[in-house]
Amino acid sequence: MKIIEDKALLLRLRNPNRVTKTVPKSKAIRDNEVLVNWGIDEMHTLHSLNIDVPSPIHGQYTWTGKYNPFAHQKKTSAFLTMNRKGFCFNEQGTGKTASAIWATDYLMKQGKIKRALVICPLSIMDSAWREDLFTFAPHRTVDIAHGVSKKRKAIIEQGADFVIINYDGVEIVSEEIAKGGFDLIIVDEATHYKNAQSKRWKTLNKLVNEDTWLWMMTGTPAAQSPLDAYGLAKLVDPTTVPRFFGSFRDMVMRKVTQFRWIVKPEATDLVFNVLQPAIRFTKEECLDLPDMTYVKRKVELTRQQQKYYNMLKKKLTMKIQEDEVSAVNAAVVMNKLLQISAGAVYTDEGDTLEFDIKHRYKVLREVIDESSQKVLVFVPFKHTIDILTDKLRSDGITTDVIRGDVPVAKRTDIFKRFQTTSDPRVLVIQPQSAAHGVTLTAANTVVWWGPTPSLETYAQANARVHRSGQKHPCTVVQLQGSAAEKRVYALLDNRIDVHTKMIDLYKELLD
Repeated sequence: MKIIEDKALLLRLRNPNRVTKTVPKSKAIRDNEVLVNWGIDEMHTLHSLNIDVPSPIHGQYTWTGKYNPFAHQKKTSAFLTMNRKGFCFNEQGTGKTASAIWATDYLMKQGKIKRALVICPLSIMDSAWREDLFTFAPHRTVDIAHGVSKKRKAIIEQGADFVIINYDGVEIVSEEIAKGGFDLIIVDEATHYKNAQSKRWKTLNKLVNEDTWLWMMTGTPAAQSPLDAYGLAKLVDPTTVPRFFGSFRDMVMRKVTQFRWIVKPEATDLVFNVLQPAIRFTKEECLDLPDMTYVKRKVELTRQQQKYYNMLKKKLTMKIQEDEVSAVNAAVVMNKLLQISAGAVYTDEGDTLEFDIKHRYKVLREVIDESSQKVLVFVPFKHTIDILTDKLRSDGITTDVIRGDVPVAKRTDIFKRFQTTSDPRVLVIQPQSAAHGVTLTAANTVVWWGPTPSLETYAQANARVHRSGQKHPCTVVQLQGSAAEKRVYALLDNRIDVHTKMIDLYKELLD
């Protein structure tokens, strides 16, 4: 095969008639050689004939936005343009969101897609998808369908190129989506659609027809069980799996007792075959990736958290009008705002007021489930550590804890076990307790439950995974729920020690 001036392909085939009879304007040049226009329609036709041809995006697309794509991102975008329905299994931190955006933009410019619906977790609607759309396709219109039903409907009807919506929101406005002219549906963290009996799955299935483009994206396909592949495969290509779930279960699992099933040896190959067409890049395969990727995940404060957060702000706003604020007082206030955001605040009387952490925990679980390696979770506040650890363990996630009151000998044992054995899966750490001199390269994902105001502690804690012995690129995930957290993270990302800006930050947040 030869590409001619980014306009045509010269193919050498054993049976050129198969192409000339099927592909319009194709031309036989000589024996076994055919000249074909290098367009997306022609490539799709050749693809359907099982002829391996490159997507014209490689030669005919100007990669939009602020940054140039990495090689693996170009390959991912090309794959997506060549497959109306398919899977992207690239690992977290490899930039699959950008790949999907570029592929969509190209297809829009080719007139193949008019509108795209992005279905994703609430936590990344703004911090990942909208920000990435502004970064990689700033010329496209984008809106988030979130809020009350009336507001969601209005946004869908306004006609933005990209509409971003959370999973549960799809059910609320499914009729409007069906009428909204969405040619492409992108499902991020697609494992949320593994259960073909759920209302969520059935709603999406009704929205997908033969002509719909559907890209299912997740870094961890069938991570918990080979049974997870059933719902995903049935959305993309129902012909790859039996009609009934029980038949698929019998293919990949063997019944041992009435209530116990074990995975068959051939299950991995079967799952691979049904989850096609697919593309996957691991972090270690992406040699062009930066060593450390920073990801923002938006979390909602509960009503109770928001109530106390606003009450404290109001109280302090009145105080600032009366007294000059010192750096020490500002730090105390900031700490309380961060405590409320994280899930537990210490009162002036020395008591602890706990808040429901369900929203923040849900996002953390999403990150853990998406990670192929172990995970470090840094939690600045001692009481919140207890709440979180209990929750993780109750959900069956093996978890160890390092905080200030853990003896040195025990810490050493926990660190060694984390590095050398399969369990624990998660290590919850108070940042000050593991900021220096500890190697934790068994993990390549760091989650900040809440920020630390110390730039040194932040940098040193992240360095626990990013050091000699690390075999995988690393991801740092920031959980951001309140204005205080967002501002602190922004300072840290700009390598500014929060302590030096405490009074300014205090006044800014109370403004």
